[in-house]
Amino acid sequence: MNLPILGVINLIHEVDEMGALTHSRCLATVPFGGRYRLIDFILSSMVKSGIPKVAVFAHTRYRSLMDHIGSGTSWDLHRKGSGLFILPPSMEDQTDFGRGDLFHFYRNRDYFTRSSPFEYVIVARSHVVCNIDFSAVLAEHRQSGADITVVCHRGQDRAIGLARKVKIDDGGRVLEMQDHYGRLNSDIVSMEMYLMSRDLLLDLVESSLARGQDHLVRHAIMSNLGRLNVRAHLHEGWSGIINNLAGYYRYSLDLLRPEVWRELFYRHGPIYTKVKDEPPTRYHSCADVRHSLVANGCDIEGVVHNSILFRGVKVHKGAVVRNSIVMQNGIIGEGGSLVNCILDKEVEIRPQQHLQGAEGMPFLAVKRKVI
Repeated sequence: MNLPILGVINLIHEVDEMGALTHSRCLATVPFGGRYRLIDFILSSMVKSGIPKVAVFAHTRYRSLMDHIGSGTSWDLHRKGSGLFILPPSMEDQTDFGRGDLFHFYRNRDYFTRSSPFEYVIVARSHVVCNIDFSAVLAEHRQSGADITVVCHRGQDRAIGLARKVKIDDGGRVLEMQDHYGRLNSDIVSMEMYLMSRDLLLDLVESSLARGQDHLVRHAIMSNLGRLNVRAHLHEGWSGIINNLAGYYRYSLDLLRPEVWRELFYRHGPIYTKVKDEPPTRYHSCADVRHSLVANGCDIEGVVHNSILFRGVKVHKGAVVRNSIVMQNGIIGEGGSLVNCILDKEVEIRPQQHLQGAEGMPFLAVKRKVI
């Protein structure tokens, strides 16, 4: 059953401290979990919840984004009249590029105004990894009579990535919200998902821009907490805020815990992604693989412990990979070793080379680097 909700995945000025991992790609298309991209999780959650129309507001470095999601076929969004819309930044001059998300919503307001059957809008970011059912969020939003419902998560350990902290009262009303670098004393963090009526969003867009303000959360929501009834919906499942390297490494290795894997990939149905046909992984007789996540198409002769290998990775004889993430088509040469490392796509480690990062801050090798 379809929900009366328009989906918006907002990539405009998304907080990004991923370093070289986002040098040639936007945060939404950072590889995650062996075969996925970060955007797959929020997009899949919207589709499985019954949201039939989703717009992705792109901003920078979105070539890989368009290549990955295409027409939305993998998410069953290749439809007539609804489905998937990719909306690049609309600019008349270079100064428009630095404008906030409300400005870009206004320039693409036809997406909202021509969607009359849809009463609500959910605006979300791509860097929060979770598997969420938005029908429960909508039900609570209606029952509480909220103007805006913010999806949040309780737990100090969720704030490894950069997140807005939220303070709520006993009834769930949001009293205070700080930006990503604030020091609010609260264990509740925003998951950057905001549900409101379509008419309210359009009103906030126009009224904020008229005052020279163009950021949805900072200007339209945080500055109106006293006037609007903003309430928090606490998400009980696993989630990870991934917009810096420490968060990416921590939450990636969290997937090696069976309870996290089941929660993320099976609780509300599967996570969809672009399908790439690869042969099964080949494990040689000398291979030693333990407590690891290995995608299709790999060829393993060496040792792989507590690590994640993406498609097409080759681990030569005598090589050792521990507590590391090796992305697509990586090569670990004979006798080489990786400990606490992240290798971007198509990185080659020559024979007898040894790389080691810190336990909390891994060594990062950039795309197509030969070491």
